[in-house]
Amino acid sequence: MRIGILAGEAGVTPDTIRYYERIGLLAPPERGRNRYRHYDHSTLDDLHFIRKSQTLGLTLHDIMGILEIARGGRPPCQHVRSLVADRLGEVEQKLSDLRAMRTTLRGILDRLERVPSSPEGCRCAVIESA
Repeated sequence: MRIGILAGEAGVTPDTIRYYERIGLLAPPERGRNRYRHYDHSTLDDLHFIRKSQTLGLTLHDIMGILEIARGGRPPCQHVRSLVADRLGEVEQKLSDLRAMRTTLRGILDRLERVPSSPEGCRCAVIESA
């Protein structure tokens, strides 16, 4: 299949496919006599895998490592486990940070609702005193 069809079926743009080829995430496709790229269904499978991996928060670098291990004939499951565990730790930290920010914002909002207005020349006394 040609790049436009592949892109449509994978839900990405042709530029994305070309970029993935440039960085080595996708193998270069065969080209016809007209020099057009011709892809097989394994590339579509790779693109679906890449998109699913990205929804889990894995980076293109992470995904490249997984694909390299798999293409080398080894199961990448242990590597994936490590990546997912690291990502989960990052998400847990972000959730903790967001909870702390929520508490701070609620406190500031409560103070703003009790303060009629800032003094002349002050941008916002509540924020400045936070």
